[in-house]
Amino acid sequence: MNDFKPVTELVAGLLDGVADARLAGPTPCGHYTQAQLLNHLLGLCLAFTAAARGETGPHNDAPPGEPPTDLEPGWRGELERRLTALADAWSSDAAWEGDALAGGVTLPASIMGLVALNEVAVHGWDLARATGQDYALDADTVATLTAFTGQDADDQAAREGIYAPVVAIPADASPQDRLIALTGRDPYWRA
Repeated sequence: MNDFKPVTELVAGLLDGVADARLAGPTPCGHYTQAQLLNHLLGLCLAFTAAARGETGPHNDAPPGEPPTDLEPGWRGELERRLTALADAWSSDAAWEGDALAGGVTLPASIMGLVALNEVAVHGWDLARATGQDYALDADTVATLTAFTGQDADDQAAREGIYAPVVAIPADASPQDRLIALTGRDPYWRA
């Protein structure tokens, strides 16, 4: 899945709907505030862009720390630029070959690309929920990420440090809600 643009553009489209006065508000992403979630997105875009380009350095050599609670001025434009750069970097067939490094972890690039896509897609959902905005991933992305996140759904030990336990949802839940539940989030969470 080389085309990140449907996801990165969807997430970028949320940014104007984030109210500065509510940046300290909660998100469905653990204990992150909206500002911390946005800082996490800013950082992961740098790390996974570097991974796609085969670069090493401070953005991808070590696990990310706790995101800051304050945002730098101009964060909306900067995050939009970084989302675009991420999509561009993973659009290259070469990005998916060999190994890639992000967060101090080396994985086959074909797996790292899915990790990157999953991070942006799911944290985009977190941001949309936290800010009361609509968010609908395309069916291909949902199917790809459901297969990826669901491979260890019954083995919480393998998921430790990555996802909380799978959230039980109704059998008739939407495919996107199933994906979100696989990541250990309540798809019905509201701020």
